[in-house]
Amino acid sequence: ERRRILGYIGSFQSETELGGKRLDTEIGIFFRNDAVDGNELSRTVQRQFTQYPITLNDVNQTNTGAYASASWQIASHLTLNAAGRFDLFQFSLENKLDSMYDPKQVTAGIFSPKLNLFYDPSNSVRIYVNSGYGFHSNDARVVVPQNAKEILPKALGVDVGAIFKPAPALMFNVAGWYLTLDQEFVYVGDEGVVEPGGKTRRFGLDVSARVQALRHLFMDADITYSHARSIDEPEEAQRIPLAPQWTGTGGISWDKSAGIFGSLRFRYLGDRPANEDNSTIAQGYFLLDAVAGWRKNTWEFGFSAQNLLNSAWKEAQFDTTSRLQDEPAPVSEIH
Repeated sequence: ERRRILGYIGSFQSETELGGKRLDTEIGIFFRNDAVDGNELSRTVQRQFTQYPITLNDVNQTNTGAYASASWQIASHLTLNAAGRFDLFQFSLENKLDSMYDPKQVTAGIFSPKLNLFYDPSNSVRIYVNSGYGFHSNDARVVVPQNAKEILPKALGVDVGAIFKPAPALMFNVAGWYLTLDQEFVYVGDEGVVEPGGKTRRFGLDVSARVQALRHLFMDADITYSHARSIDEPEEAQRIPLAPQWTGTGGISWDKSAGIFGSLRFRYLGDRPANEDNSTIAQGYFLLDAVAGWRKNTWEFGFSAQNLLNSAWKEAQFDTTSRLQDEPAPVSEIH
């Protein structure tokens, strides 16, 4: 495809007082247009020769809107933030495989309110509650043919956590969160379509740590657990295929403005369900990468070594039904 993107974001900020307490306000507008020509999915031979297209569309999508936010320090250690955002979407689709197809355009809007609270009992501790509505923007290739049904399904999220900084060189963050979606979508790559997956609910825990062990030596880690389920399905078939459960990133780095620098970092993804009843498992992985180099003034030299442990892993995998030439019947397994 060929994509042309045009956009603008503008905002105005002000500081004043309300009831003798500080009040920070911000209002803004935004605009973005994506003009996509030749969005294509085609059958190929040996990934080199095109046989025939499955889908071929020109898509034009525009998102305009405005937002307002106000943060009020209602007490010496307590701050309240309230905000709202309105989004207007216009989707236009032209099916270039159908000579009789008349290009169509559909429009939908949604308002997303937010409410956040921050409490700072000391200079080294912050406790916060973030909440608000959002949305999941659907695929134009689905929205237009369905006359804008389920175009902007709502999402509700709540995030409760705390940030601790017991020492100048040490910081921890722990947060529990909850997220619901009115509609989950799954892209079917072989057919070039998006299928609805029903309502979903997720909750989990995030833990982060940052440590400056020495003047130029830094360590960090981020660990996340997520429990994801489909609400509308029977209990034995509520797993969301390929939804991550355990993830993690982190490492150790040596960083100076001049001289030698380097890092050793890991990326972890745990085993997760590959289908709705958890009978097929998508295997996780643990990868370790390294970077080293030298810099001085405006010069920098470096190299990277990826996958130091020589791990074999599946970056993309799906539970798909297929049948090889020597198989008597189709088999559902990891691809």
